[in-house]
Amino acid sequence: MNPKKRALDASSSGIWFRWNKKNSYSIAALLPLVEGAGLADRPRQGIMLYSFASAQADEVYQEVESSKVDAIFVAGGPHPSARPEEALRSFDYVVIGEGEETLPELIGVIKGGGDPEMVLGIAYMREGRARIMPAREHVDLDRYPPFRPPIFSPLEISRGCPWGCAYCQTPRLFGRKMRHRSIPTILRYARSYSDLRFTSPNALAYGSDGVHPRVDKVERLLKSLSELNKPIYFGTFPSEVRPDFVSEEALDLVVKYCKNRHLSIGGQSGSDRILRAVGRGHSVDAARKACYLCLERGIVPNLDLIVGLPGETLEDQRMTLDLAREVVGKGGRIRAHHFTPLPDTPLEDAIPAPLSEDVAKEMGKLALDGKATGKWAPKVKGKSA
Repeated sequence: MNPKKRALDASSSGIWFRWNKKNSYSIAALLPLVEGAGLADRPRQGIMLYSFASAQADEVYQEVESSKVDAIFVAGGPHPSARPEEALRSFDYVVIGEGEETLPELIGVIKGGGDPEMVLGIAYMREGRARIMPAREHVDLDRYPPFRPPIFSPLEISRGCPWGCAYCQTPRLFGRKMRHRSIPTILRYARSYSDLRFTSPNALAYGSDGVHPRVDKVERLLKSLSELNKPIYFGTFPSEVRPDFVSEEALDLVVKYCKNRHLSIGGQSGSDRILRAVGRGHSVDAARKACYLCLERGIVPNLDLIVGLPGETLEDQRMTLDLAREVVGKGGRIRAHHFTPLPDTPLEDAIPAPLSEDVAKEMGKLALDGKATGKWAPKVKGKSA
């Protein structure tokens, strides 16, 4: 492969984001950065830009490798960022981590036939070897728009997470320091929506360092948004909140300013031993208390739980099931899923714990009763769990 020659061939062709429903949030943030870029549902001639997670990797690789179009293929997103050398078996370039600054610079180099060695935060092949350039600093969110029509996404208000949970890619991709869009910037883009929904590693951590809540800043945000006279959905999917950030004061704000009467809470396990092992930084009692506080205010807690975490015993799984039953019995709901190792996390090579048949059966009963959702059976490669 000769990237410079292919760059000359592609320079007069289009620039295309390979769009699908699973990567729409990433494309929404990247589309405004690339002037003249379009959306494609298949490879097209020119520069083809992909963003994908590990679950889509095999399908994406197959599509790129079987493509017959004259294109330069650029990969980005969680999986290529964690596995750049793997991605370079199919792609010409990989954008590692955040793309707001890296992607436009890389496209300029490709179109101009420049030297990719000068672009921070990418990987590419040179003389048969993968070249991985030094990382660049994390971006200032206020400098970049969160979307451009026709692709919208929930407004990203925060990025980064200080906790570093062992199963999670977020702090590896976006750093362990939380960054927030300012309220004036959020308001400017919020005017484009009929109702307001958000993405954040922890919605109730807005304005804080992610460890110590700043309810005053959350209130300032919600009060400002309420002046737009649009329904506000805060702390709901695709965002969630940490249980240790759920307080009477925080819930009072949700009741006062927000339309939602449910809250997505990341509890993850009913075993304190497992919570400590994965570095969650909160206890089972914190999750239980958060759910009870919600219910006292007429808010339905949607408690997120993971089963099959490495080292999990039958006793641990039963504790998680007991917590699920307790929350459901009080009027809450459960969203459960099975642990899947993700690349570039401390548990990437870990073996999921086998799920007890009894626990799986009981989770199934909760689902049949309409009290639980999710997929708690382990995923089988090539099949949906």
